[in-house]
Amino acid sequence: MPSTYAKLVRELKTLRKGRGVHGRIADRVGTDLAAACGITRADGPSAARQKLVTRLTELVEQLPDDLQLAARAAFGLIPEVRHPLYQERVNWVAAEIERDARTVRRRVDEAVEQLAELAATTTRRDTGGWHTTELAVAVALDQRQPEVIERYQVVVEQDGVDQLEFAAVFPVRRRDVEVHLLYGGTLQDRSATHDRPGFTLVPAEPLVRGTIHDFAVRYRLQSRDVMHPCVLHVPDRPCEVFDLRVRFEHDRKRLVRTFDGVLQRADAEPDGGQQAVDRAGEIHLRFSRLLPGLLYGVRWGGSVVCSARRAS
Repeated sequence: MPSTYAKLVRELKTLRKGRGVHGRIADRVGTDLAAACGITRADGPSAARQKLVTRLTELVEQLPDDLQLAARAAFGLIPEVRHPLYQERVNWVAAEIERDARTVRRRVDEAVEQLAELAATTTRRDTGGWHTTELAVAVALDQRQPEVIERYQVVVEQDGVDQLEFAAVFPVRRRDVEVHLLYGGTLQDRSATHDRPGFTLVPAEPLVRGTIHDFAVRYRLQSRDVMHPCVLHVPDRPCEVFDLRVRFEHDRKRLVRTFDGVLQRADAEPDGGQQAVDRAGEIHLRFSRLLPGLLYGVRWGGSVVCSARRAS
């Protein structure tokens, strides 16, 4: 049987034909692409098209810059490029970037393959009735016992939610860290996930749909040696904002690697940027519209391949 990735490649190539996302959705969207976009049988054509456009736009934004324009035009995601034929949209891109149509088609093919890989990796899972609107993390490394504070704001999507499962966004063994819930309910330990302490937050009362719930956790490490030199978040559920601050010890020349929606690979170091620590020895990063399965955060040493794991 073809893999999910192979099916998505095939379905995306079908979708780009004709009018792209503005064609007949029922005829163009296969079962795997529908699942990746959250489209169900209950959705009418308008709702299905909106979900398709929203999800494809999110995924296209994760592509390298040189592939984004070709992908947007190929699927008809650019309002002014709604030509009825795929080849007409290819020709439009060719004129825009001053390349021939063959070059554009190669870029579209490459974009389709990367989109399929992203969609297969980041297909939204059952969220358990809630998702994160903001995760704010502050890391203080300039003390004998480093501290990490994680503050969650979540929104409830169904009635009766009585527990929220999450894991620390930094790798450390559970026995090497003291954990204190600052507010928001009662905290219960659960099995650690890939060297990250895992927990269940039990609110005082079951939460109803539409509720915004806040809770915060403080971690105090035994020493600087027990923490891996990174804070890396690979969300299992949608997250609207991830705000990260790290304070280093008397270090104003350090360059750190940053990761903003990077696809993890088992055989290679993921691509990332660089950012300098400021004069106060701090770095502040803010990530928006996080996609499940992708990597976000910062590393100041070690290997991401070994230490980046799904966080919550």
